[in-house]
Amino acid sequence: MSQATLHDLYRPLGHDGPRVSPLGLGTVKLGRDQGVKYPNGFQIPDDDEARMLLKLARDLGINLIDTAPAYGRSEERLGPLLRGQRQDWVIVSKVGEEFSDGQSRHDFSAAHTRFSVERSLKRLETDYIDLVLVHSDGNDLAILNDSEVYPTLAALKREGKIGGFGFSGKTVDGGLKALEQGDCAMVTYNLNERNEKAVIDYASKHGKAILVKKALASGHVCLGPGVDPVRASFELLFEHPGVASAIVGTINPLHLAHNVATVATVLRKH
Repeated sequence: MSQATLHDLYRPLGHDGPRVSPLGLGTVKLGRDQGVKYPNGFQIPDDDEARMLLKLARDLGINLIDTAPAYGRSEERLGPLLRGQRQDWVIVSKVGEEFSDGQSRHDFSAAHTRFSVERSLKRLETDYIDLVLVHSDGNDLAILNDSEVYPTLAALKREGKIGGFGFSGKTVDGGLKALEQGDCAMVTYNLNERNEKAVIDYASKHGKAILVKKALASGHVCLGPGVDPVRASFELLFEHPGVASAIVGTINPLHLAHNVATVATVLRKH
C-alpha cells in the first residue's frame, strides 16, 4: 500500500493567506531541550537526522513549518537545513519571547519586535517570513492594548518582510482581540482543552486563519481502551471548518508518518 500524503489536502491559511498542509511541523525539538513540557525526555537530533526528518515531512506533503526565537537554535539550524527549498515551505516564526541560559524572557517593544524579525530573516536565510506570531506571556490583552508589537508587525507586513501576522495566546479574549487586526491566531484546542473554540468560531466567520498548538495535548491525551488518541484528536480539530492546520512537534519519523496517515484518513472521510 502506498504511503498516505497530504499533497491534495491543502487549505488556505485565512482568507488571503498561502495554502498550507493540514499538519504543520513544529521545530522546538530541533533547538531546545530545556524547560519544555513533554511527557518523555528527548535528544535534539543532529543535522543529518534533522535533514532526513524535513525531507520526510516534505515527501509526506507537509509544507508548513513552525519555529521561534524561543526555540533555542531552531531558526539558525533551519536556515542551512532548508537552503534551496524556500519555495517549498510556508514558514511561521514568532516575536516577543527570548530563551537563553534556561530562562524565558519577554519583550514586546517596537525596537525588539523589529530586531527579532530582522534576526529571524538572517537566521532563516530568507527575505520574507510568511507569518509571524506574537509569543504571548499570558497577559494577552495587555500585550495587544499596551505594547507596540502589533503596529510594528503591521509595518513589517507593509514593508514586505512578513506576509502576515497574528498572535499565539493563552486566552479567549486575547485570541478574539488579536484577530480584529491580525491575520491569524494560534490557539490551544484538544480533547482536554476546548475553551478557545470561540476564537476558532470567530476566525471562521471573518476569514481569519487558525493554527492549533498542543493538538495532541503534548502527548498527554488518555482515552478509553481501543480509542486511538491521535485519530480522536484530529477528528475533533478538523470537524471545525475554521482550523487551517495543526502544528505537531515530533522528531520521530514513525510518529510523523502515523500523524500524516491519520489526518489524511480523517479529512478524506469528511
